[in-house]
Amino acid sequence: MNTDAMPAILGGTPVRSQPFPDRRTIGKEETEAVLRVLESDCLSAFIGGAGEYFNGGREVRAFEQQWAEREGFKHAISVNSWTSGLIIACGSVGIQPGDEVIVPPYTMSASATAPMFYGGIPVFADVDPTTFCLDPDSVASCITERTKAIMVVHLFGRCAPMDEILALARQHDIKVIEDAAQAPGVYDGDRAVGAIGDVGGFSLNYHKHIHTGEGGMLVTNDDAIAEKCRLIRNHGENVHDEKEVDDPVNIIGGNYRLTELQAAIGIEQLKRLDDILDTRNELAHHFASRLNRVPGLSATIPQGRRSHAYYIFPFLYDADQVGLSRDQFVQAVHAELPQATDFESTPLEQGYVRPLYLSRIYQDKCGFGPQGQPWAYQPDVDYCYEKGICPVTEDLHERKMLLSPLIREPLSTSDIDDLADAIDRVASHAPEIRDALENSAKPASM
Repeated sequence: MNTDAMPAILGGTPVRSQPFPDRRTIGKEETEAVLRVLESDCLSAFIGGAGEYFNGGREVRAFEQQWAEREGFKHAISVNSWTSGLIIACGSVGIQPGDEVIVPPYTMSASATAPMFYGGIPVFADVDPTTFCLDPDSVASCITERTKAIMVVHLFGRCAPMDEILALARQHDIKVIEDAAQAPGVYDGDRAVGAIGDVGGFSLNYHKHIHTGEGGMLVTNDDAIAEKCRLIRNHGENVHDEKEVDDPVNIIGGNYRLTELQAAIGIEQLKRLDDILDTRNELAHHFASRLNRVPGLSATIPQGRRSHAYYIFPFLYDADQVGLSRDQFVQAVHAELPQATDFESTPLEQGYVRPLYLSRIYQDKCGFGPQGQPWAYQPDVDYCYEKGICPVTEDLHERKMLLSPLIREPLSTSDIDDLADAIDRVASHAPEIRDALENSAKPASM
């Protein structure tokens, strides 16, 4: 590419005008599976009472079995959303009112609110500036005698530092829940994420690698936790008297069940997971090799067996080195590429979610009820959610992190080269772009 060409934001010809290919997730296999279920006239076989169908029908059980066998999990338990799965996971490890659960602040909101459904209190630990997952040193500083669990999030599909976190958990007799919503098929060495800790699982909602519209999959290698998950999923209070349950805490359940239709779709999508992950890893490695040539941009690729799912591709931005503010940089890159029509066609995003503890729920401690549960369960503890408690997270969100949703199928390395070429052109003309944008922002003189 000729980086000397005039940037599009300054009136030049864009690097690319053709839209990036859409991600197509439903094929004839899913259609045939749905028709098979429709013809069976059984769209959901769950019964909220003891008996053969307490754990669902044929499609649900087959989906769970195939997921478990694929990664070597002892148990896989489907649910109607991963938010439901996180709530169930918290119940299954015995979270009770006043228990503290250490959570990251840079994740989807449910990772932190799930413990609150059982009266658990979220305590935020900071993230590592390179992996974007929980920083074990920050986790260690948050542990108290009230800590019951650590909620590990494998953010963007990258495996968190499980050995360090498990060592802390064993030292303090703390449970580990893995939110692997974005990381199906990811490994830490020879261990599949999700059940390295006590319990965890994956999201099956629309934007995920495998989707059933909405849905989730809990996984664990612990028989007692698996049984508790199944009870909470399906009105466990109705079968409590008929089942031998060693731990009767948190047996009251709900309707968190997946349908036969969704399970049938999931079975077909699971077959494609390896191809999806292979494609995303190939694109990610190619993109990283281009990014890391640009001063001020850096992407870290984890080594070893497939250790990243690249739900989204994250990298770091240094405005001082590039010579443009992050907002100016993104604006200029977008001018080189076709206009996005949705999230998955967006070349670059600035940051991820706002650090969770800055939301009103935590600022006002207004969870459940007029007394401010769950914080009211520990009236003598002054929980701090002020700005500044997780400086790495705030720095990433406000200044340093960029994300690309374009690292996905069916894009090719040629498509990614267009994105990288746009970045190269903008970085090569940073002074001119900065001056032009700053001059255009100045008010006209009288």
